[in-house]
Amino acid sequence: MRILLTNDDGIHAPGLKVLEAIARTLSDDIWIVAPSEEQSGAGHSLTLTRPVRLRRHGERRFSVTGTPTDSVTLALRKVMPDAPDLILSGVNRGANLGDDVTYSGTVSAAMEGTLAGIRSIALSQVYSKEGVGDDVSFDAAEQWGEKVLRPLIDTPFAPRTLVNVNFPPLRADAVQGIRVVRQGFHDYARGSVVESTDPRGYPYYWFGLHGIEHTLGHKTDLEAIADGFISVTPLQLDLTHDASLAALAGRFAQ
Repeated sequence: MRILLTNDDGIHAPGLKVLEAIARTLSDDIWIVAPSEEQSGAGHSLTLTRPVRLRRHGERRFSVTGTPTDSVTLALRKVMPDAPDLILSGVNRGANLGDDVTYSGTVSAAMEGTLAGIRSIALSQVYSKEGVGDDVSFDAAEQWGEKVLRPLIDTPFAPRTLVNVNFPPLRADAVQGIRVVRQGFHDYARGSVVESTDPRGYPYYWFGLHGIEHTLGHKTDLEAIADGFISVTPLQLDLTHDASLAALAGRFAQ
């Protein structure tokens, strides 16, 4: 099995090393093409206004001066001799839960793989508090990664779908298990924007990562993580709201 690894935290990110170790329990045909620098929050963006450069770091290991989407695109079209059987994106430093997946470069890299018809899985390690810097523990992802991925490799994916996996901020031996759940939705009215002043006296704004409340229903990825479980969520690329089609069509039928 040929596996492509990518992420949005960059080619030197600790989580990518964790992902490589997990992937090597599944195959020895591993390719890495990842952004040269962190691209968190890049979403499914594609670089169109400047050239993108590709740098080789070793055998089957490359970095791209662009987004996670750029990385997957170049991997498939310029780097790899044949398409991979599986694309793994992560392990992201931080959660990709609920509607945050729309911002996520990690999930978007898996989306790009899905668009190319390749089985794609995004993996993220949740951490419990802000300001931890490089001290985020990937223990849950390290110890549970293979257990999560092996069943997914043999499971048929519906066309144009991917799987989003999040590991809770716990020691591996404290993880409660694996829960297959739907995507949750945050209350974004409780988000934060940090305002301050730079040394020249001009204001600036920093989007905060404070916890955002959600309704506890024990049916979504948000509650699965809060309960100490690994969340596994199938996502689809078709964003059409089918129930609204007839009503909208009626507005234009006059």
